[in-house]
Amino acid sequence: MPTPSHAPLLTRADGSPLRVLVVDDEANIAELLRMALRYEGWDVDTALTGAKAVASARANRPDAVVLDMMLPDFNGMEVLAKLRIQHPDVPVLFLTAKDSVEDRIAGLTAGGDDYVTKPFSLEEVVARLRGLMRRTGASDAALENLLTVGDLVMDEDAHEVRRGGEDIALTATEFELLRYLMRNPKRVLSKAQILDRVWNYDFGGQANVVELYISYLRKKVDAGREPMIHTMRGAGYVLKPVE
Repeated sequence: MPTPSHAPLLTRADGSPLRVLVVDDEANIAELLRMALRYEGWDVDTALTGAKAVASARANRPDAVVLDMMLPDFNGMEVLAKLRIQHPDVPVLFLTAKDSVEDRIAGLTAGGDDYVTKPFSLEEVVARLRGLMRRTGASDAALENLLTVGDLVMDEDAHEVRRGGEDIALTATEFELLRYLMRNPKRVLSKAQILDRVWNYDFGGQANVVELYISYLRKKVDAGREPMIHTMRGAGYVLKPVE
């Protein structure tokens, strides 16, 4: 899994989140991609078949598509042809287990915009998507790359955090943990997910370090205020704006 991205958030021109459709018949790969792309601040839909991909694209109009070449019903190029009827300009990044020049050329000739070969790194997929979407009108997030949840504001570039207008001093690790929570507001994040994103190692009996840093954050972010960081027993933690 990748380390947290420090690149500026990309958004639609109106500032709303970009939407990405991930199409792969391997559910674990689709879920890994969904998690990585959500961490970029994007909305992500997944589909395990070509038919579901076409239906999802019709309903949600994605800003980019990550498309596996080998699907159980249609192949990737058939899905691409159907997508292009609905959305002729949507950028498509092919995933392929085939590494021959002929296969890559065939995918690009069919209208794909780029490709990565399996096994791939999540960082590479994110970087390729960022490049594709920048070329088709996505913009860097406005307001100096601010994350805002309720009265909690994080300036990612300046590494500054304020709640209710008051500055909050955080260590580098506390900042990364809060960044992950703020990029996923109202979403329950497990200890394993937090370990993987913030500390960049697999879950292996280190849950105590997550509990410890959550307690540090609470003392700084929630001290003397209505709490925003909540424990969901047996599930993980969630950051929610005060109602």
